[in-house]
Formats: sequence, structure tokens, C-alpha cells
Amino acid sequence: MILLKKDIIELLDGSVEGVRAALQHAVELEHATIPVYLYTLYSLRPGSNEEVASIIRSVVIEEMLHMTIACNLLNAIGGAPVLDRPGFVPKYPGPLPGGVEASLTVSLAPMSLEHVHDVFMGIEEPETPLRFKALALDKDRPVTIGMFYAKISSQLQNSFFSGNVSRQVVADWWPDQELFPITNLDQARRAIQIIVEQGEGTDLEPLDLEGDYAHYYRFAEIVHGRRLIKNPNATPETPPDQRYIYAGPAVDFDSGQVLPLETNPGLQPYPAGSGAQIAVDAFNASYTNFLRCLHQVFNGHPEMLRSAIGTMESLKEQARAITSIKVDAETFAGPTFQYKPVV
Repeated sequence: MILLKKDIIELLDGSVEGVRAALQHAVELEHATIPVYLYTLYSLRPGSNEEVASIIRSVVIEEMLHMTIACNLLNAIGGAPVLDRPGFVPKYPGPLPGGVEASLTVSLAPMSLEHVHDVFMGIEEPETPLRFKALALDKDRPVTIGMFYAKISSQLQNSFFSGNVSRQVVADWWPDQELFPITNLDQARRAIQIIVEQGEGTDLEPLDLEGDYAHYYRFAEIVHGRRLIKNPNATPETPPDQRYIYAGPAVDFDSGQVLPLETNPGLQPYPAGSGAQIAVDAFNASYTNFLRCLHQVFNGHPEMLRSAIGTMESLKEQARAITSIKVDAETFAGPTFQYKPVV
């Protein structure tokens, strides 16, 4: 479970400036999960572990959606999202932005059931999985991501919505109308609900608003090796945490089809002039360009979104090239997801 430091919640002081600061933090937090998931996805040999890859890929896509929604919310209340700066990118291993250091250390690591259980499910874990007990906020103790978003929602006021709607990204190609203009309080709260429920589920179900399983339970399918299905023996009196069971079609995982990538490759630079160092530098330049392009998208140029998506696709190809480079007899290189300033 991700626990946030109390000074994050203290940003929300009832002012529009406080909500803007909190939403900028939300943008950073949503982005920070994406390299973690992508690194593990890149470790799967192409054509193998397809069910596992499909689950991870589906979550990556929705995390991109969540970051976009957070940017739209920030623009809606007259803010300006910041993505193009070194501090936007967290260091791996370490806590996610604003996270309590002792709660969860997030690493870039190849696919394993332990990594999915300990890190992926740890990132997405609700406060009480499947039991969904709600607790009041207490500013003197850490809060979960879901509680953080709930506090943002409670602080929003209709008078805050002064932003230019043309700065928001509303993509016609996104399914289920999950990306829509935000111009008032009701739309903002609906957008926040999408973010929270896609990650954690609803109060009584492991499902989001669209009827898909929330991220935590999708990752649990990988760990359990089975799809989550409704318990055929459940009755209206069955407790919420017993209404579903991991007894559906198999989610097979073949550890023999995982590339032995380095864990947290950014801890020690590859030798200067080596193939790994050249390839990783090129990847980081593209990754930085991706963030720079997204910064422009969310700051008045939403028409550049397709260009940003194209850059993201090229990252996949560069990552595949890196993961074909051996650094020793047993280990392959991996992308480091580091911000590379323009010089």
C-alpha cells in the first residue's frame, strides 16, 4: 500500500492554490508508476506470457489516462501542469512521489510473481482490499492515494473552474467516454471517481465504473494464476470479500520466458562508450522528449497528443534494443527512465 506523507494532504488548505498544488502532485504520482510497469513488461520475451503482458499493458494505458485526467483537472481550475523538468521523474529504487519511505520501495525489475505481488499490488492496494472499510482522514497520519483523491474532491468548488477548456485533452479515440471536458464540480468529481475506481474498485465490488476489474485485482490475477470471476455460490448475504473467487481461466506465467534484466539499472552507469550506455542514453533522450511533448500537450497544444503517442511507441522499440544487450554472462541491460536535460 502506498502511504503519502502528511504534508501532501496539508497542501489542501481550502484554497484553489492548494488544490492546484495537490493536483500537480497527483500528475507526478500517476506518471511515476508507468516506468515501473513498463520495465517489467519489457522483460517479457515477445510472443510469450501473453495474458500477463495484456494485463500489465491494460494498466499502463489506464495510468496514462489517469495522468491525463489529473492534467485536465489542473487546467480546469486555472493551473498549468509541469512535466518537463528533472524533478518530475522519480529515482528508482525509492518511494513514489510524496510516499512514506518505509511504506513501499518501488524498483525497476524484471517480471516475477513476487515483484507483481510486492510492488504492483502494493502500489494499487486499497486500504482494505475487498472489504472496503472507509476511514475518516486524519492529517496527523499518512493517507492512501484513494484518500488523497477523496480529499481533493471534497475541496473543489464551482468557483474554482476558471480554466480555458481548450487546454484540456479530450480524445475521441478513447473508449467509454472516460476522457471528457471538465468545466464544473460534477464533472471533476466524476473524473476523480474514474481514477480511484480503476485503481482500487468500488466500495463493495472489485470493479470500476465500466465494469472492468480494478488494477489491484488484475495484478492479483497474475499472482493467483487465474482470472477473477463471480463466486457461483454467493448469495445476497455473502460478504463482499467472498463474492468473487480466483477460479476463472488460467493466467499462465512462464518464468523461463523472462529476460534476466538488471534490477534498477540506473544505480550504476554503464561503461562510457559501451553499447549499453549509448542505447540507454538514446532511450533517455527519447523519454525526455516524450515528457517535453506531453508538457506542451497539457499546456495549450492538445493537438500534439498523437505526436506524443508516436514518441511513446518508439520508446518500446528502443527498449527492446536495450534488452538485447548483455552486460555479463547472465544479465541483460535495461532502460533507466532518467530525465536527460538539453545541453
